[in-house]
Amino acid sequence: MEAYGVVAAVVVLGLGGLVGAFALNKALTVTHATPEKLTTYESGVDPVGEGWAQAHIRYYLFAYLYVIFAVDAIYLFPWATVFALAGFGVASLVEMFVFLAFVAVGLLYAWRKGVLSWT
Repeated sequence: MEAYGVVAAVVVLGLGGLVGAFALNKALTVTHATPEKLTTYESGVDPVGEGWAQAHIRYYLFAYLYVIFAVDAIYLFPWATVFALAGFGVASLVEMFVFLAFVAVGLLYAWRKGVLSWT
């Protein structure tokens, strides 16, 4: 039961620090609401026209493909360091080729759907 007391004390101290930080921020912040500060802007440019803009779905697909290959790279580098250790030989190699096959199937699907062509 003593361990729960320590956990409870840490939680109470953490929450107290969080509430204290927010209170200190509120107490020390100086704000003067002027019409200029209440105007919406983006990157320092006054808004012109309406705020609705459509983006082509291809941009999202390229971003999605980038995320897929970034995750692929995240898994390849640690695998390459572990692969050299004893006991991780053939099984690790087979698992990595299965992983790369899944990624290749996704790339093939995107290529067949015409996502990778920019015309």
